[in-house]
Amino acid sequence: MTTPDEMKRYVRDVPDYPQKGIIFRDITPLLGDKNIFREVVELMSKAWTKDPPDLVAAIEARGFIPGAAIAVKLGAGFVPIRKTGKLPWMTVMESYDLEYGTDQLEVHSDAVQPGQKVLIVDDVLATGGTASAAVRLMRKLGADVVGVQVLIELGYLDGRQRLSDVKLVSEITY
Repeated sequence: MTTPDEMKRYVRDVPDYPQKGIIFRDITPLLGDKNIFREVVELMSKAWTKDPPDLVAAIEARGFIPGAAIAVKLGAGFVPIRKTGKLPWMTVMESYDLEYGTDQLEVHSDAVQPGQKVLIVDDVLATGGTASAAVRLMRKLGADVVGVQVLIELGYLDGRQRLSDVKLVSEITY
């Protein structure tokens, strides 16, 4: 089994993207290696196997990739959390701050039933704005948010602080 530190070899750093001063952590090389990708799904599912969620809610767009695979692994349903205007049905929305601006997330208003256990998945936790908005969004629908699972945590941005009321698991830390 590849260790999280060894997995860093498969994460490409892209400087000044999407704007100057940001180092984008690109997981595309990691996804392209079938063995590493399989290990990532196993690793990201591990903390949730004893008491699996009813649903995995993954954040657009890169969060969809491990999120859908984790949902299958855990025997859970899948809920896409999208940017504004991407969903074709009635939605519920939540605004949030980014490292470099503001944005909004939406989910179908009937995606979660009150009391369902939901695990939120994303690729990277940076400042925590997106993940905390996803938690608020799921709670608006009555979900029991059991945790947030990310592949990469940018520890130097202190995003974990914004998620102090929920279990947070990250696999690779910078």
